[in-house]
Amino acid sequence: MSDPRPGREVVVTGFGAVTPLGVGAGVLHERAAAGDMAVAGSHPAVRKADFTATDHLPRNLVRRTDRFTQLALVAAEEALTQAGHRTDAPPPWLPERVACVIGCGLGGTASFEAQREVYVREGAGFVSPLMVPQMMANAAAAHLSMRHGFRGESLCVASACSSGAQAVGAGMRLLAAGAADAVVVGGAEASSSDLVAAAFANAGALSPTGSSRPFDRDRDGFVIGEGAGILVLETAAGAARRGAEVLGVVRGYGATSDAHHVTAPDPTGGSAGRAVALALEEAAVAPGELAYVNAHGTGTALNDRLECEALRQALGADVLAELPLSSGKGALGHLFGAAGAVEAVATLQALRHGVAPPTAGLRRPDPALGRLDLVRTARKLTTRARTGGLFGLSTSFGFGGHNAALVLAVEGRS
Repeated sequence: MSDPRPGREVVVTGFGAVTPLGVGAGVLHERAAAGDMAVAGSHPAVRKADFTATDHLPRNLVRRTDRFTQLALVAAEEALTQAGHRTDAPPPWLPERVACVIGCGLGGTASFEAQREVYVREGAGFVSPLMVPQMMANAAAAHLSMRHGFRGESLCVASACSSGAQAVGAGMRLLAAGAADAVVVGGAEASSSDLVAAAFANAGALSPTGSSRPFDRDRDGFVIGEGAGILVLETAAGAARRGAEVLGVVRGYGATSDAHHVTAPDPTGGSAGRAVALALEEAAVAPGELAYVNAHGTGTALNDRLECEALRQALGADVLAELPLSSGKGALGHLFGAAGAVEAVATLQALRHGVAPPTAGLRRPDPALGRLDLVRTARKLTTRARTGGLFGLSTSFGFGGHNAALVLAVEGRS
């Protein structure tokens, strides 16, 4: 199982997260593994992060940024510190050789909504000139670059709920092309307002009961979450040169488009399955070597069914039937553009700890989904790869027919 790109294997040297379960990637894994669920706020179908920006960031920066950018900056601080980046020491990479790729689906909706109210109530002359730079979807990538002095390429990937996963893939491509020595990748979203909830409710996607139960026969939609997941990626050769600790490997990435409908997924699951197959092919990993699947698992009747069909096509029915599978959305809600990145962090944490977190809220698995090994309580993972490593798959699918899959690994486990 040799790497298809010698010297260009993409490794993770840092990761961080802010989610409705708390601040920190460690908190994310611990609480998810315990089966904890984020608590609803003022809206029964909204889960906000227990996060006060001024506890972590300067007040002047908080005033200039939307909440989604603040979440990204705090998650990035955790990831960069873990990767060896210190504000009081020379950076481990040339600033011109560090890129930032942050996914976001909806951008700064809170800033837009707040200033719209100001416009209606007080008039055009009172609208903040900061509204546009706060709400633009690329704000998180821009502020991350400015805060840390990174002068390489910075951009936003906006592909709905697969944005975070595709940002990781874009970072991999930059490293493979030799365009950067390190890439700070991930996703951030904070669109947990009543207005956004109303739109999804009217579309029939939001849970009317305010509960997210992926793969459950009684599932009735998703709940909205907010958060950010950030990873620091480098080539294996680059990390070795500076003596960085390797926390995991992003071995493969696959992405496709349904070319079918702006909201409804391809009913055959073919394109989504092909994204998974492409990720496995790039990773040089056979389906039977996977130890865990962190599924997109939104908790809507249609998407859960089509995702299971896509996985069955890509992995094989017999493999899927014996492969531990869970979704974090029962615990976190749906983080939209941040989902794929947070789930990549959660998958990596599951592999590092050797423990698969359960699908919180899952009570009665839906038999119509076919044979599945759904994780209902935290479970120890078993190595299946020839190398003795643990390999995991993380999937993401978004409005517009975007499909993405990542194969992550922790090498050399017994």
